[in-house]
Amino acid sequence: MQYTEIMVRYGELSTKGKNIKDFINQLGGNTTKALHDFPDVRVHPKRDRMHITLNGTEPKPVLERLKLVFGIQSFSPVVQLPKDIEAVYAAAVEMMQEIYQAGMTFKVQTKRADKEFPMDTNAINREVGGAVITALPDIKVDVKNPDIELLVDVRNNGIFLSSLTIKGAGGFPVGTAGKGIMMLSGGIDSPVAAYLGMKRGVDMEMIHFFSPPYTTQQALAKAKQLTAVLAQSVGAIKFIQIPFTEIQETIKEKVPEGYLMTIQRRMMLRLSVLMAQKRNGLAIFNGEALGQVASQTMESMMAINDVTTMPIIRPVVSMDKTEIIKVAEEIGTFDLSIMPFEDCCTIFAPPSPKTRPNLEKTRQFEKLIDVDGLIERALAAVEISTIRPGEDYMNPEEAVFAELL
Repeated sequence: MQYTEIMVRYGELSTKGKNIKDFINQLGGNTTKALHDFPDVRVHPKRDRMHITLNGTEPKPVLERLKLVFGIQSFSPVVQLPKDIEAVYAAAVEMMQEIYQAGMTFKVQTKRADKEFPMDTNAINREVGGAVITALPDIKVDVKNPDIELLVDVRNNGIFLSSLTIKGAGGFPVGTAGKGIMMLSGGIDSPVAAYLGMKRGVDMEMIHFFSPPYTTQQALAKAKQLTAVLAQSVGAIKFIQIPFTEIQETIKEKVPEGYLMTIQRRMMLRLSVLMAQKRNGLAIFNGEALGQVASQTMESMMAINDVTTMPIIRPVVSMDKTEIIKVAEEIGTFDLSIMPFEDCCTIFAPPSPKTRPNLEKTRQFEKLIDVDGLIERALAAVEISTIRPGEDYMNPEEAVFAELL
């Protein structure tokens, strides 16, 4: 069956009233970017549906990519036919023959936007269903819970036929909820947090702190590869890499061991906020889950958040590790996240970090380091790049071998 287009349904976007045009336009732009490597595909966002014309492109990889685009509730591959009922019969039979398996049931569901078409919905349901039964005598009709629902959509510009409805990612189009800055480590939690923030429409940019020579180029490459996976939903994501070696060495030298982690996190947050302010970000996102590690107790969060008034959003804060891992596996980041390349959050980790750091002591110990100078030098060496889906930043087998040398 040669499908001619994909029909996209909006779902939650339909609740947006007067703002729906802006949401649909954003979704159209995001979808175009996500499908940038399919040169013949064209995206046509309309108020009620979005139509993606394939122009001969194989539909399967396009369908797989659409599953990742936020703002899409569901979608269906569709065949456009002339307003000729005989053509509908033939296409319906061909479509059903491709997907029918013994014991399956079906029904025909018709929508008739073109009221001038000579057959009404009941007649179309009956006659198309009859054509299918004639070609497939063993198939049964089930109008309440069919295995296959054959959809016939009669519009002014033709008749559109489909038999498959695929669930989309849901949520809102990325870019409709403002810009956020994600503190992306190489672990399991922060990519999931980024994904969940993007699902609510946040235009996410990634900040990654790296500390050569204590962290390797493969650790940096892993963070970029995780970003490339997340970029499948939007087409491209900005990646901001900030050197953190001098800051970590200075903190280790001058700050009491129990407060190393707290003051490191405070410095990371300061740098993230400054980058957000430069790049018009409205909030900082991270992958903290309450109580999971020493830096994620409420006392630690309070001591770290003390350095800013910018909102700190934690999409996975109430999730347990099993729930987070399940999402990571679903979105394709888990296998990357568990690759054994240490990031700067794990080096210099004290054996007994303070789980309930005292805020006044934290402020006093921080005075032992040159906060402003360290931040100034780190910001002067920031590198920003654009990460796109499909780009390969690391060869996993070569990377593991290199780490063993």
